[in-house]
Amino acid sequence: MDLGLRDKVALVTGGSQGLGRTVCLTLAAEGAKVAVNYRRQRHKADALVAEIESSFGVEAMAVHGDVASEADVAEMFHRIEQRFSVVEILVNNAAVCPTRQVKDMSHEEWTETLAVNLTGTFLTSREMVRRLLAAARTGRIVNVSSQAAFRGSTTGHAPYDASKGGIVSFTVSLAREVAAHGIAVNAVAPGMMFTEMTAATLKANEAQYLARIPLNRIANTQEIADVIIFLASDRASYMTGATVDVSGGMLMR
Repeated sequence: MDLGLRDKVALVTGGSQGLGRTVCLTLAAEGAKVAVNYRRQRHKADALVAEIESSFGVEAMAVHGDVASEADVAEMFHRIEQRFSVVEILVNNAAVCPTRQVKDMSHEEWTETLAVNLTGTFLTSREMVRRLLAAARTGRIVNVSSQAAFRGSTTGHAPYDASKGGIVSFTVSLAREVAAHGIAVNAVAPGMMFTEMTAATLKANEAQYLARIPLNRIANTQEIADVIIFLASDRASYMTGATVDVSGGMLMR
């Protein structure tokens, strides 16, 4: 199935590792030009760019920036436009997730989590929408939420859960605002998946986690990325404002 992504310009925030890395590779496999955003680990972003260019023969670039910073976000989009063109696909994947019960959580941990996860999604989306409207172009935004936006958690992730719930509401509001301009905004709500950050915890408590998942297994990042790529493509042309459940049955919504 042709997803119509060849030569599209895509930006993936937090793209150097975990789910973001898989999204970058999958976009590249479909022929898109990929900008890999990173905040700290430049070596991983550079290595991914090299892998994309050698494996798929498409252009890619690493772009540094803190999504919670207005100045960084504007500079990211400027650099991508200089190298490629207007960003047509934005995947808001960057996130932080401190682990601490609310009674023990600091104000700084709370505000940083919302700044990166929720405000970062707002800032990058706003920048993209402004530039698309100025260029009279259409585009697609895919926001990464979580099943925890609806279920919460008992393991000390309240600010993460709150930020992901905010992303769901923001997705709906922005989708309504920009639909008439040909800009679609959707979200995914992944369940548990193996990444560099979660693998050890998930394996150590595998039986406990599996008991919560009707499909009785933990996802790999490709299974989530495939849904993201579909939402980023022309094949999802009649979808906007939706949050797609990719949780192995944990949500069933």
